[in-house]
This record gives sequence, C-alpha cells and structure tokens, in this order.
Amino acid sequence: MRPGQAGWWGSLHAVLIGWSSAACGWGKALGLGCVLAAMLSASATAVLFIPVGVGVPAAHGLAALSLLGRARTAAGRVRLRLTLLAVSVAAGGLHHLVVNQLPSPRCRPAGGLHFVLQLLAPTGIALCLVLGVAGLAVAVADGGTTLIWLRRVLDGWMIAGSLLTLGWVLLLHRADQSGNAFGSLQDLTRVATDTLVFGLLVALRYSLKRPERTATTVAALALTVLTASDMLRILMPAPGTWYGIPCAAACSITGLLLIAVAPWLAGGTSVADIDQRIMPVVGVVAAFVPVAICVLAVTAHTMVGGHTDMVLLILAGLLPISLGIRQGIIHADHLRITREATTREALYRALVDGTRDVITIISLDGRVLYVSPAAHHVFGYRPEDLLGARLPLYCHPDDLTPLMQAVETLRQEAALGIRGPGRRVSCRVRHADGRWCHVESTVSHHTEGMIFSSRDVTDRVIQREQLEHLAFHDALTGLPNRALFTDRVAHALRKRTTHAAPPAVLFMDLDGFKAVNDSAGHAVGDTLLIHAARRLQASVRAEDTVARLGGDEFAALLEGEAGTHPSHAKDVAERILSALTQPYQIAGKEALVSASIGMTLAVPGVTPDELLSQADEAMYEAKRAGKGRIRMHIPPSRQAGHSPSPEARQTATSLQASGQPAAHGAGQRPRAAGTPNP
Repeated sequence: MRPGQAGWWGSLHAVLIGWSSAACGWGKALGLGCVLAAMLSASATAVLFIPVGVGVPAAHGLAALSLLGRARTAAGRVRLRLTLLAVSVAAGGLHHLVVNQLPSPRCRPAGGLHFVLQLLAPTGIALCLVLGVAGLAVAVADGGTTLIWLRRVLDGWMIAGSLLTLGWVLLLHRADQSGNAFGSLQDLTRVATDTLVFGLLVALRYSLKRPERTATTVAALALTVLTASDMLRILMPAPGTWYGIPCAAACSITGLLLIAVAPWLAGGTSVADIDQRIMPVVGVVAAFVPVAICVLAVTAHTMVGGHTDMVLLILAGLLPISLGIRQGIIHADHLRITREATTREALYRALVDGTRDVITIISLDGRVLYVSPAAHHVFGYRPEDLLGARLPLYCHPDDLTPLMQAVETLRQEAALGIRGPGRRVSCRVRHADGRWCHVESTVSHHTEGMIFSSRDVTDRVIQREQLEHLAFHDALTGLPNRALFTDRVAHALRKRTTHAAPPAVLFMDLDGFKAVNDSAGHAVGDTLLIHAARRLQASVRAEDTVARLGGDEFAALLEGEAGTHPSHAKDVAERILSALTQPYQIAGKEALVSASIGMTLAVPGVTPDELLSQADEAMYEAKRAGKGRIRMHIPPSRQAGHSPSPEARQTATSLQASGQPAAHGAGQRPRAAGTPNP
C-alpha cells in the first residue's frame, strides 16, 4: 500500500472510531473502534493480496466457522440460532462463489454447467435469506397473544413489502440498463436480505438489556457494510476502485469479519424477549427505516418519470392498508390490555378490601398515601382520616427507632436498585381509643415509596406473654417458680464476680399448713398460700425475689447488704417469720401456721444448685429443731476453701443465744429440696 493509501485508511479509522464514541460511550466506543479498525486493515490487506473471487468466499467461510465454534459453547435456543446463522453465512459464500463462475451475459451459456450454476446461485441467496431470518427469529423468547403475533407478522410484511417495492423499482432501472434481469434480481435480493436482517437486528438490539447490546451493535454494523457492498455491485456494472482497492470486495470482507467477531462479544449468546408492552421509541423508529426508504424510492421513481407497472401499484397500495390494519390491531391490543388491567385492579381491590390486614402505602418522606378499609376495623380510624399523616404519629416511641431503621434500609436499597424480599417489623400502633395494639408488618418496595402489610397480633402477643408467665411463675400465687428463682440466683452469683455484694438465700416451709388444708379444705389452703405469698412480698424489698417452690415451700433471694452484712439477712428472716406466724382470717375463720426458715450466704465458687441445697438443708434443720425457728448454714473451711466471716459467726452465735442454733455443713440432709411436708 502506498503512503497516500495508508493516510486515507488512517483517516477513515479515526472517523469510524469517532462515530462509535458518539453512539456507544467512550469505553465501548474505543473497543468497537479498535475492532472496526482491525477489520478494515485486514480486509484491505486481503483485497490487495488475495483475488476477489477467493477472498470474499473465504471471509464467508471464516465467519461461518466462527459462528459454529461459538455454537459449540452454547446450548438450546442459542446453539440453534448460531448454527442457522452459520449455515446462512455459508450459503451466502456459496452464492458469491457460484456467481463468479457464471459467464458474462454477452457470452453464450456453457451448457449443463451454466444451468447448474444458475440453479445454485438463487438457491444460495434464498438459503441465506431464509436461514438468516430464522436464526434471528429463534433469538426471541416464546410467548405473546394472537394479536401480538399478528402484529409481528404485519411488521414483517411491511418491512419485506417495502424492501420488495424498493427492489422492484431498482430492478426495472437495472434491467433497462443491462438487459440481465436475472442477475439484477439476484443482486437486489442480496440487498433486500441485508436490509431485512438489518431491520431485525435493530429491533433485536433494542429488546436486549444495555450490557448485552454489543454483539447486535457490531452485527448491525456488519450488515450496513455488507449492504453498501451489494449496493456498489448494483450501481457500478464494473465495481470501482479506491486507490487500487475494489470497494465492493473490501466492504464485503469487512462486514464478514465483523460477523465473525460479533458472537464472541457481550450479548452474543443472549435470548431476547421482544414481547414488551412498549418498546423504546428509537428502536421502533429504527425498525421502520426500510418503510421510509421505500416511500422515498417510489417518490423518486415517479418524479424521474419511471415506468409504473401493476406490481409496483399493488405493492405500494398494500403497504398503507397493512399499516392501517396494524394500527387497528394495536388499538385492539391496547383495549385488551386495558380490560385486563381493569380486571386485575378489581381483583386486587377486592382482595385488599376483603382482607383483615391493613395495606398502607407510605411515601419516601413518611406520609400516608393510601390506607385500606381494614384500618377502621383494626385501628378504629377511617382511611380518609389517615391520608397525609406521618408514620411516627401513630407508632409507640419505644418502637419508632427500629421501625425507621428498617424503612431507611429499604430506602437505601431502592436508591441502589436492589429489589430484595420485604422486611418484617413489629411495633405498637395507637388505637383510636388510646390503647396500644401490637402490629406485625411486612414492608416492601413500591414505585411511590413503601407498602406496609400490617396485621393486629395483640391477642397473640398477650397469649404468648401469658404462656411465658405461666412457664416461669406459680399459677396460684403469681410468684416466680423454681425455674425462674434458680435463674435469678445464678444471675446474682454472676454479679457477685463483679465485686457486687454476695446474695443470701432463704428457704421457708409453713409449719401446720397440712393440718389446715386437711381440716378446712383445699380452697382454704389455697387462700392461705396466697395470703402467705403477699406477706412474704411485703417483708422484703422490691428488688428482692420471693418465689414459691411448690406445696407450702417458699424462697427469697436477698441482694445487696444482706450478703455483705449477715445480720441484715437475719433481720429479714425474723421479719418474715413474724409475718407468717400472724393469724390468717379466711372465710370468717382464723387459721394459724408457723414457719421454719433456713438461710445461707453465697461464698466464692459456690454454684446455684449448691446454694439452694444449703438453704434447704438449713430449713430442714430448723424444722427438726422444733419448728418456728431460723437456721443459718455456715460452710466448713474444707468445703468452701474459705473461713466464715466474723459477722457470720456472730450471727450464728446470736441465733444460738436465742434458742435457734446454726446449722453446719456436716449435718445429714434426709430429703430433697422441694418435697412436700410430712
């Protein structure tokens, strides 16, 4: 190539790269521009050094092999599409190869070989047309109503009819000039094939997502170059050259090389869904560019005084009729869509109005846009009274923070384009009568904000709280049961490790309760237990814990100064003993019971079970010593590893002086904690 030629090609490369930048963005444009520059350079080299009769069919073969190679890496519909396109390109190569072997129309036919070549030439171009259209057709996903398919058929006919009209006009002119109608028809068929496939590619491109359009963009560019090549063959009986390079051959090789590259780009194996309600405006306009070309061709043919025959009149008349029918089908399809939308809206409204859940649409700034009629039944508000109100006005202040955090998370996801599952939140909503309702809501995205699907779960929450209360509280007295008391003892011991005061535990057993229960009846016995529980609660501080362990056994957990100063625990035990021994007035009768109390103090390393066992053992010793007494458990040094504190020894001495000796760890425990009194 001469230096001047290199300059021309460099300028052309720069122009094409600039065009790509304007159409596709800088990143993609640079890549497409590099691909196009490489293809142009390769085609120019091929035309300069390879005969045209060999270079163009070889480019067809290379493109077909590339498509087949890509088909081997795909499956299903994509493999079928790429295979059909590969065979279509190969058929186009066969057509070019055969046409180059046909004798000139000025020469005599070469017998049987000429006849075979004349059959193969139209066969190749026909296969190229049919298989190319079929290959693009299988790129479209299945689906669509009868009206949609009929509209597609009319769209195809309008494009094909426009191309046929254009071809017929050009055929008349070319036949008048060359006298070879058959060759002119084949050339025009190639142009029509390129233009038809180009229209399908444009429609296909705008039905794909943006990241998947690169392959169809390159393929459409390839069809544009191939169309230019075929037009050059028609317009120039002896194709012109540009600085020694045959233009038609260069365009053909460039387009075929682009086709070879296209399936390996992004979107080369995509299956499009063209069953869209509204296609992009640019895609619709670009798909009907052949119609505008047809109108211009007929107008130009008429203005230059060209011959108008019956075929041209029929084709030109059918196109506006088809356009009118298509518009009628579109209108009917729109009516169908409107009816379906109305039916769905009525169905959704019936579902929303009939459900007991409250459906609320909240704007992004927290204002109520819509509330279903169920709000009146659930919350006592009329829906129209809630419109425009802000969400925080009806939410409990303690539940507002987690609710707004969930709402803010959904806002951020919406801003990022994330459409995940709805979030479930629980809060309390103020009823119209002032009470608080427990509400469980599912919050999901909406085009105008968020949708709350809320359900009143107050009854369920109350039942759950009741079950939890029964699981950890005594059903008769309402006091904590053994499980909850043990848990609180363990919690107090854990606090003991953080330098808090050690806890003290008191075990109490009502002396004489069995006699009252047997003589006066179980109802009186239950009432006595309830009164005893209330007296116990009144004898300790609010932060202390009183529990019923079972039968007539009670326990108390004293925290704070009781462990630091054992004398305080002793004072509480004496106060409890005095309260429990007071007469009980039940059903007009007086009942008398006493109590045996065992007490123990926590020492380092003791476990909850050991502490409870020590208190129970001290209580048993108090009962065996004469009932109505208080015994204090002092663990021996060998057992706990620590000597009793001086104050603990002084408390034990005080109990002994009052006729209530202290219990020592060597005492034998004849029964388990919590067993009924004999």
